[in-house]
Amino acid sequence: MNENPLVLGRPRFGLEVLIVLAISLGQSGVYSVLRIIERMTRGIALNQQTSTLNPSVTPDRPWLDLTYQVVGIAFAVVPALLVLYLLNLTDPPATRRIGFDASKPGFDAWFGLVIAAGIGIPGVGLYLVAKAIGVNTQVQASGLSEHWWTIPVLILAAAQNAVLEEVVMIGYLFTRLAQLGWRVPAILITSAAVRGSYHLYQGWGGFVGNVIMGVIFGLIYLRWRRVLPLVIAHTLLDIAAFVGYSLLAPHLSWL
Repeated sequence: MNENPLVLGRPRFGLEVLIVLAISLGQSGVYSVLRIIERMTRGIALNQQTSTLNPSVTPDRPWLDLTYQVVGIAFAVVPALLVLYLLNLTDPPATRRIGFDASKPGFDAWFGLVIAAGIGIPGVGLYLVAKAIGVNTQVQASGLSEHWWTIPVLILAAAQNAVLEEVVMIGYLFTRLAQLGWRVPAILITSAAVRGSYHLYQGWGGFVGNVIMGVIFGLIYLRWRRVLPLVIAHTLLDIAAFVGYSLLAPHLSWL
């Protein structure tokens, strides 16, 4: 009798998951845990500290800074390409398997917009409350200087974040952990906890908000089995945060 190839592959899947997380978002989670420990032992309240996203590398040399930004975005999306390749070895075609394809463009677009609206508005409130009670840093969502390329780069960075996080944390992790025999609640909690962990550098508000987002995104994926609406929603959320901050921060002191 031939053995089920998925059963034979389980030990490899476990090691594969660990390696993927170690070179991508799991690694970011470990560094974020160290970062929040460092922040909380400074003797300065969290809401008096700043977390800068999308910082300039060479602000005095715009063209070199642009090159750094584009190269950084390109390399950051590589783990998503890696997991698509790994999934394609066992579950081809991988993009269709996890719903990261163009088979339902209308559904993906409007559903992504609805998800973004449902997550984004309460998310802003949670951030402001967390900062007000001292459990979150002041998040500077864009550290880029003002150039003609600033907004396009921020949009690319938003898309990169979305593709990396949703393809790895939802499409890949939900598939592989299920193949390892994990129960759905354990997969959902693990994925959400890892998502929260790599946002800990922002403070406890960032952690809690992203755990909640991870649970919601996981439940949506379990219901519809499509990653693309989540990628669209995440992209829209980050565009609103990055571009909105870049445009409004000079005029709004509370941002």
